[in-house]
Amino acid sequence: MPLNADGDVGYGSVSAGPGTVGLPGLAGNMCGTETVPLLMPEPEPEPYRWKPLSKAELEITAGSPGWKKFRSRLVILFWLTWLAMLGASIAIIVQSPRPVAPKLRWWQKVVFYRLQPALLMDSEGGAVGGFEVMRERLPYLKSVGVGALILEGVFPKSISPSNLTEFSHNIGTMPQFQQLLKEGHHAGMKFLLDLCDVEVLEQEPANTSEGLSDSSGYVQYSLKFWLEQGISGLAICDTDAAYSEKTLMEWKALLQQFSEQDNERVLVVREMTDSFVALNVSSGGLNASLVELTTRPLLPLSAHPLSAAEMASAVEEGLQTPRTEWPSWTVGGPVSPELQRISMVLLMTLPGTPVVSDGEEVTPAEKWRSAIGLFQSLSEMRAREEALLFGSFTFLPFNASSSTSPTPPLAFLRSWGCVHFLVLLNLGTEPHALSPDWAPSLPEGGVFVTSTGMDRLGAISLEALSLRPHEAIVIKLFEGGSYS
Repeated sequence: MPLNADGDVGYGSVSAGPGTVGLPGLAGNMCGTETVPLLMPEPEPEPYRWKPLSKAELEITAGSPGWKKFRSRLVILFWLTWLAMLGASIAIIVQSPRPVAPKLRWWQKVVFYRLQPALLMDSEGGAVGGFEVMRERLPYLKSVGVGALILEGVFPKSISPSNLTEFSHNIGTMPQFQQLLKEGHHAGMKFLLDLCDVEVLEQEPANTSEGLSDSSGYVQYSLKFWLEQGISGLAICDTDAAYSEKTLMEWKALLQQFSEQDNERVLVVREMTDSFVALNVSSGGLNASLVELTTRPLLPLSAHPLSAAEMASAVEEGLQTPRTEWPSWTVGGPVSPELQRISMVLLMTLPGTPVVSDGEEVTPAEKWRSAIGLFQSLSEMRAREEALLFGSFTFLPFNASSSTSPTPPLAFLRSWGCVHFLVLLNLGTEPHALSPDWAPSLPEGGVFVTSTGMDRLGAISLEALSLRPHEAIVIKLFEGGSYS
């Protein structure tokens, strides 16, 4: 039947006429026409809603081959990344420049202490010999940081080189000395004999060709005798007749015969000239390798205690003088009581080996109790800090124009690697505050290590620091930097 666009039969409809079999489900008395849609509309889908997997579903999904392979690859990727980062870190550490600690000998690490056994005996009323008093004081000396003793005045001044194996009769006997050495060695201490006050080489008339008698044989025998007893070295003065290349070569050869590992026998020379006058061994024809230590006075020799200005001038001049050999210092000239502790801080923080004299720094008397504490803190600090043992030295002069004091403070820096110690010395009678622009390359803060008053503790900002009159301070800086 043709579709009639104008009739009731609509487009897409079927007309049920006479003789037409009714469709199932329709009423049997259908009459007329009835339209039936050819296309049924599809139902709209429900909106998607996420639902978490159940435990069973999660176990099934996680156990699938795909997830197992993904997890194994993820673990492998993690370890490869970790190993790559570790290798890069090791490469950076290996290739980065770092300071190599020098191997120091025992005489470069210890604090030397000059001691006269006769004075100890007098201080104890003369009841026992000086060696016995020394033996009783060994634990105390070791506790404050002394590592080597230079024994002075043990021989009579009029002794002959032929009997240089005899002590002064009032300081003790040979068995007492041997017991002193035994207990001292057990405590890790070294002993040296000072020959400065002894004419070890007899002078002959000036018209002789040699100028010295043939006493070297006696001296060699005596020195060998003392080395066999266990002494670790000898000390002489640069004004002695023995201070010649010929004699020093003979003594050096003998010392080397008795040298052992960790117990090298050494020769120490005490310079008797003014402050910081370098011993020019080349001009005197001497080989510098013949002497391990040349101890120089830190301050000029004087008949009166040095003023703050004189001390500051001498120290500043010396600190700016370059040194090529291993230095060694003693205080030298006299200083006023208020400056003695400053000189102690200076002596123990400078590069090189300090040589301390008896009767000042470590005498166990009540009036020196706080000084003993300062000395002990300095010696312990020096023993454990590489920057103070062999670190670089940088002098930091204050700007005189910004200083209100007639005696500006002194300062220097000891550095090793990332560790830096700032030493500040105010020798004047007025307080001095650090200006912020004094040393802009320094870190802003640090922590107190020690001070002459033994009352500085904790962290400190350099901008807030004020030095008291006659005060010395040692500060360990927080941060690293380039100061050498």
